[in-house]
Amino acid sequence: MAACSTVWEWEAESSEPPKIGSKTIVLDGSDRPLCIIETTEVTLRAFNEVDAQFAYEEGEDDRSLESWREEHWRYFSRGLPQIGKQPTPQMLLVCERFRVVYS
Repeated sequence: MAACSTVWEWEAESSEPPKIGSKTIVLDGSDRPLCIIETTEVTLRAFNEVDAQFAYEEGEDDRSLESWREEHWRYFSRGLPQIGKQPTPQMLLVCERFRVVYS
């Protein structure tokens, strides 16, 4: 399983990206715990360098790289202006792989 966010979002929140071995409680839309995940890999990649395997593991839409790019571009286009940024193909993403350790 995988997830990503921009470096800019982490900077705007003055937060540190996840580290390998860190555990996180995943909440639903009502802030109720769903599961606990453990980070197994963290890489920084430009948006245009995300590969098909990562897109598949993140599981968006039909799991294709094309679909991943379209959906994420739309998402970043809505959210980044709120922190004074605009998406670019070269923007750095924090790409995280994880496993569920408790559900």
